[in-house]
Amino acid sequence: MRFLLDTNILIPLEDSMLRLEPSYAKFVQLAHRHGHQLMYHPASKRDIERDPNEIRRNQTLERLAKYDCLNTTLMCPWNDSSTKVNDACDNEILYSLFCEAADYLVTEDKGIHEKARKLGLLARVIAIQPAEDLLLRLHEQADISLPHIQQVPLHDLTPLLSGEFFNSLRDGYHGFDDWFRSKARQQRQAWVYWEKQREQLGAICIFDRQCDEVITDDGQVAVGDALKLCTFKVGEMSRGKKVGELFLKMAFRFATANQLQTIFIHADPSPHHYLITLLEEFGFCSVGTYNGDRMYVKSHPVESPADPESLALQPLEFHRRYYPHFKTDSSVDKFIVPIRPEFHDVLFPDWKPTRMQQGSLFSGFFPENSAGNAIKLAYLCHAPAKQIAAGDVVLFYRSHDERAITSVGVVEEYQTLQDVNAIARLVSRRTVYDMRAIVDMARKETRVMLFRLVKHFDEPIPHRWLQDNNIVNGSIQSIQRVVDAKFDKVTVHARV
Repeated sequence: MRFLLDTNILIPLEDSMLRLEPSYAKFVQLAHRHGHQLMYHPASKRDIERDPNEIRRNQTLERLAKYDCLNTTLMCPWNDSSTKVNDACDNEILYSLFCEAADYLVTEDKGIHEKARKLGLLARVIAIQPAEDLLLRLHEQADISLPHIQQVPLHDLTPLLSGEFFNSLRDGYHGFDDWFRSKARQQRQAWVYWEKQREQLGAICIFDRQCDEVITDDGQVAVGDALKLCTFKVGEMSRGKKVGELFLKMAFRFATANQLQTIFIHADPSPHHYLITLLEEFGFCSVGTYNGDRMYVKSHPVESPADPESLALQPLEFHRRYYPHFKTDSSVDKFIVPIRPEFHDVLFPDWKPTRMQQGSLFSGFFPENSAGNAIKLAYLCHAPAKQIAAGDVVLFYRSHDERAITSVGVVEEYQTLQDVNAIARLVSRRTVYDMRAIVDMARKETRVMLFRLVKHFDEPIPHRWLQDNNIVNGSIQSIQRVVDAKFDKVTVHARV
């Protein structure tokens, strides 16, 4: 793959006077080791040439020779005479990405990330930590198995309160330590993510149940019982590992189990740009301000919305806004997707048959490796089916051992590809297909399905029941469409 490096990546890599963060060095090491091309845009060179520090400027320019310069004559149509110099540089780089000159742009510039979001390029503009993690997922997946997430009372964490992990929270919230200790005395709970086999705190999400809480300065109220995400932080070592998405998955499950119809969190968009982007992907909307921060709220109804305004939404937008609810009417098609056990384990490591589960969902650690399971996933196959669209519903059938439907998801995107880099670009940030598996799959046309996992069924639906109820005929060896009446019969049986 081809990676464009922004100026704010090149300078730390080449300035010997700056401390080099491990993720920078590891990313470059992995890229070189596995044959990925690191490039800079001519606009980045011009940007460096404007550096007023002559010594640093000359040093950086001399060392640019270690990277390839993007060979381009593209004129950016987004620039005109009124465009500021720095903005023009950013636009040129993003336009080259838009024109497929590279697979990814690596940058720490939040302004570029925001521009990329507006241009529909956000999935291909990544910070250095996610860039490192992307290459780890593709090439060295054994090294990034994620630790467990655990629910703990805050008082279990007070011995760690003086540590470096909490410094940014203290900086952003005067009196944070006193607040933390007071909530610990109230038996407040948190979901935590551990690094290095519970030797180091990697991420935390403190939460609470509220009733009729005033959530904005102008007096808006979250009517009824609601889930409040009070503190949400992913440390530097844990970034790029879908931990934020995992916390949201925990929040959605908790809210569903407790019939909490609203989830809310307040955050400052400036330092928490990536968090805000994640929240918006799962239906959180800004509704106002609270003590200087923006308030983000997600509607989480117990029953699937049936009002005309909601039903008028496109299927994927409906699912995004009201996750985990999804449309099942005639506007969407439904499919059974067979998946071999070894790939099922990769995609759904938190799935276990009911007979193998011990205790409740929140009784402690999840099953082994379950922290690797995000919501947004990818599936590769060679099925002949081509007519799958965004918003369609997929029922995953675990073949060979269980021979049962285990899980349901909603399709975000479905493409037929054979180019290895194009496939890797789509799936590398969503799951753990490594480059060898992708190369092997791409020997012939490959179906690439990007989807959102909705849930695992409490009881798998066995093949015998599917046959007895005329849902399928014979074995399930490839993707097959399910008509509405048969799908309704499955969902009634599964109590979806």
